[in-house]
This record gives sequence, structure tokens and C-alpha cells, in this order.
Amino acid sequence: MELNSLTAISPIDGRYASKTLILREHLSEYALIRMRIIVEIRWLQHLAGCAQITEVAALSENANVWLTMLIDEFSVADAERVKEIERTTNHDVKAIEYYLKERFDKNDELAPISEFLHFACTSEDINNLAYALMLNSVRTSVLLPLMNEIVAAIKTLAHDNAEQAILARTHGQPATPTTLGKEMAVFAYRLQRQLDQFNALPILAKINGAVGNFNAHMSAYPEIDWPLFAKQFVESLGLEWSAYTTQIEPHDTIAEHFNCLAQFNTTLIDFSRDIWGYISVGYFRQKLMANEVGSSTMPHKVNPIDFENAEGNLGIASAMLDHMARKLPVSRWQRDLSDSTVLRNIGVGIAHSVIAILSTLAGIRKLEPDTAAMRADLDNAWEVLAEPVQTVMRRYGVPKPYEKLKALTRGHGIDRNVLHNFIITLEIPRHAKEELLQLTPARYIGNAVQQAKAI
Repeated sequence: MELNSLTAISPIDGRYASKTLILREHLSEYALIRMRIIVEIRWLQHLAGCAQITEVAALSENANVWLTMLIDEFSVADAERVKEIERTTNHDVKAIEYYLKERFDKNDELAPISEFLHFACTSEDINNLAYALMLNSVRTSVLLPLMNEIVAAIKTLAHDNAEQAILARTHGQPATPTTLGKEMAVFAYRLQRQLDQFNALPILAKINGAVGNFNAHMSAYPEIDWPLFAKQFVESLGLEWSAYTTQIEPHDTIAEHFNCLAQFNTTLIDFSRDIWGYISVGYFRQKLMANEVGSSTMPHKVNPIDFENAEGNLGIASAMLDHMARKLPVSRWQRDLSDSTVLRNIGVGIAHSVIAILSTLAGIRKLEPDTAAMRADLDNAWEVLAEPVQTVMRRYGVPKPYEKLKALTRGHGIDRNVLHNFIITLEIPRHAKEELLQLTPARYIGNAVQQAKAI
């Protein structure tokens, strides 16, 4: 059966293909092969720049241009040729070397030094650098822009609704009022922290041989400072040097990235559930989409499907990311291959994260605050002012203030008249009494407005 969006097993490449298309150039097998090509070519160029390796002369400008062309013009057809070679070698990285040697045979300057391709490298030298480049690429080009966009959208919700009072609910019950904007600001603050941490995380990589000791390197050229030479190469790729490794780079920084992204996802789940709840109680309406159907049998429905979709995908993403974060730093002795299969799936957790963020953004764009619903909710909850009244009573030494308000309000609602009649009887200073009588649920919001505007 031909592979297309309908025959794909995973919805990442099926139902959600339009949302994940941008990830293919960063996280597909084609992307992995291309990154390996880059590492092999750049390593050869780095070797050619070392005066002590006399067997590899400094490359001409034409040779360097030709090598850059191999990278820039690397196509899916080229990757298919690599896979064809792999069917013979049964080794994916060796297939890269043989593919490049095929290409070098057509270049008179590079053909004589083709044996310096993959010089002193173990497969993991190439792989860890390739995956590091993939992670750096997708972080810079896809994840950070999307994470910034979702944080900006929630900050806009905070600013636009900074003064919109709402009835808070703790344990699902009416509680001290707040503002819609301040509650959005909480999420914006939390997500910004995770975004900043994610952006600041280093990506480590290595190129130090079979078990991390430069054994082969030093046997061939003992006079070269290989740790410095390798460090300079890794840094030239925009990565940070991993100084102590076995055969494999320990993957600690990949785990740190996935842990941070999973925490970002967890916060977005919390946001999605809260928005779902606000829609349910009528604080938000959803803009109607022409021809969209909410239910196959109930025509009136406008379901919060974007936030439900986001929650489901965020859960899958974090489960994958959590497994990889726990698995990748663990290896038997100097290496085993259990990390290899896991690494091939790094796109899964990231893809579900991207799908979820895009769904959340789509949902936010449909939100319309219903001020009348929020005001009505507050007007029906005068009992929440029991808190400030009993607190003022405490200040002025009124006996048993909590107990008196508990008797007045617990387990049943009260209206404005009941509360005002109670306040009038209090033996407190006149100005304090007048201030309490001016208080309404919508005005009892502390510094929520300032918090929302400051985010």
C-alpha cells in the first residue's frame, strides 16, 4: 500500500501531517542522514586545516565550495542512495562514508584523501554530533518560535483581561475573586520560566573515538593536542564540548531538554484544562467557524476541541519525552545500542508537542470573554466577602469574627442586603464600616490588576 497521510500508521504523518511538515527537515531520517553528511565533511575540512596532518593538504577554495555544495544540495534522492548502500553494509554510518567516497571519486582533489573521511571516528562520534545538530536546529527554528508565540498569546490574554473580575474557585467552590487577566498571567509567567530555561540549555557533543580516550587519534598523530583539536571542531558546529565520555556521549543534555520541554507541556495541560473549565461555565464564548460541526447529533454544540486536542497530545508528548529523558543517559559500560532505537524517535515527542501548541494557539484565537457571564457569577456570590469582613473584624478586636461569618454564610449563599445588614451591626470604626459597605465581589480583587498588567 502506498504511503500517504491516510495510510500512515502514526497520526504525526497522517491526520496531523500538515502541522508536522515543518519538522521533516529537522527530525526525519533524511535529516539525520544529512546531518551525518555535514559532520563527516566538516571533520575532513577540520583535519585538512591541521598543519601536522601532512597527508591531508589544505583544501583549495574550489574544494571547499564543492563540499559545501554537497551539503546544500543534498536531496531525498541522495539520502535514498545512502539507504541503498546501507542495504549492503547493514551499517548506517558506514553507508555515509561509502556514499561520500563515491562522490569524492568524481573530484580530482578530494579523491586522494577519501580515506581520511571518518578518520579515527567511531559511529557514535558522527551520530552524537548529528543528533545534537538536529536538536539545535529544531529548537532554534521550530520549538522556540512556537513556545514564544504561545507565551505571547497568553500574555495578551492577561493584558486584555487585566481588569475583568471573575469569581475564583478553589476546590471547585466559589472563592475570593480575582481577575481573568491575573489568572492568565500566572500561566504566562510559568511558561516563560520554562522557555527561558529551555533556551539557555547547552547541547554537548563529542568526537573522541571508540571509548572516549582518543586512542586511534594518538596512535596515528601523537604530537597533536587531540582534546583541544576535537573541542575546537565541536564548537565550530555551534555545540559545546563534552569532555568526559565513554564510546557514547552521555546524552545528559538531551535529557535536560526533554525534561524542560515536558515541564512546559505539563503547564500547558494545566492551562488547557483551566480554559476548558472557563468555557464550560461561560466565561469564554468560542467564535463560530463557518460549516464547523460541534456534534453529529446536537446542532447547538460548540465544543472546546482545540484544548482537548492539545491536552491529549501534550500527554503523549510528555510520556515519550519522559521515557527518553530517563533512558538516554543510561548505558551498559562503555556502550550498548539501546539508546540508538530511542534516539530515532526523538521526533515523536517533539511532534506531539508541536501539534499541541498549534492546537492551543488555534483555541486561543477563538476565545471571546463573556463579561456578562462573569459579572453575573460574581453578583450571585456575595458570600465571598465573608473573608474581608471577618478580617477587618479581627483588626478591631470583634470577638469570634470567623465563627460569626461562618454562621452567616457557610453552606448557603447570601445577597447584598444580608451582608450589609450584618456589617451595619458591627462595633467597628465608622470609616471601616463604610469601606466594607462599598465593597462588592467585583471590587474585591487585591492587586490582581497590577499583576496582570505587569506580566
